[in-house]
Amino acid sequence: MIDAHIHLDQYTNIDEQIKHWQEAGISGVIAVSTDLRSSYRTLELKQRFPSFVHAAIGFHPEQPLPNAADWNEWTALIKQEQRQITAIGEVGLPYYSAEASAQLPAYCDLLAQIAAIAINASLPLVLHAVYDRAEIALAILQQAGVRRAHFHWLKANLETVQRIVQCGYYISVTPEVCYRERDQALLSLIPLEQLLLETDGPWPFAGPFQGKRTTPLFLVDSVRAVAAYYGQEMEQVKTAITANTKRLYRVTDTSDRPLDG
Repeated sequence: MIDAHIHLDQYTNIDEQIKHWQEAGISGVIAVSTDLRSSYRTLELKQRFPSFVHAAIGFHPEQPLPNAADWNEWTALIKQEQRQITAIGEVGLPYYSAEASAQLPAYCDLLAQIAAIAINASLPLVLHAVYDRAEIALAILQQAGVRRAHFHWLKANLETVQRIVQCGYYISVTPEVCYRERDQALLSLIPLEQLLLETDGPWPFAGPFQGKRTTPLFLVDSVRAVAAYYGQEMEQVKTAITANTKRLYRVTDTSDRPLDG
C-alpha cells in the first residue's frame, strides 16, 4: 500500500519508522509539504529514500499567503527539481483559518496560478478544499484545464462530490472511515477505481486510534473497512487502491508486499 497523503517532514526518527513501515508492507508514501521550508525538507527525504518517498511540494492554504521571495524561490525549485517531484501539494483554499478565509479571493488567484504551473510541469495537484471551498476549487481546476487531481480528506455536498468524480479526479478517505458514518457514506459516491487511502499523518484520530501515533500502518484498518463496505476481499481492494495511487502519481518504483492483518 501507498499512503496517498502524509506530512512526512513532521515525523521524527524517520529512518527507524520507514524501516518499520516497509517491513509491515507499506511500499511508499506521497509526502506533502506546507511551505517553502517544508518543500525543501520533503525533497531531502526524497533524496534519502528515493524509492519510498514521493515528494509533493506546495503551500498549505490554511497558512498565510507566501511572500514574493518564497513564491519565486518555490517556482524556481519546481523547475530545478522537477524530476524529483511527484505532485504539487498540499495546496487549495482555506476554510478553518478565519484569517486566511478573509483573503479567499487572493487564495483563489494563487490556486489558479498553481494550477497553471502544475499543468505546465505535467504534475497532479494535491488539494485541501473542504465544504463549500471544494466547489470553488473544482471550478478553478476545470477552468484551468487540470486533468489530474486528488481531493484529500474530502468533505463536500453530494453534487460537488459527483462532479469531482465525473471530472475523473481522485478522492481519498482517512482512518476516520473506520468509525465515522460521514466518511463511510462518502464511499457510496466514489467508484473504487477513483478511491485513495491516506492518513494525513501525524494528524491524530479518534475511535480505535485514540491515543496512538498516526502512521501509514493505519492503512491496514482502512483497507479492511473499505473492503467490508464494497463487499470485496481485502486483498482485491488493496490491489485496486494501490493501482489507483500509482496511476495518479505515476509511481513505478515501489514493490508491494502483503499487509499484515
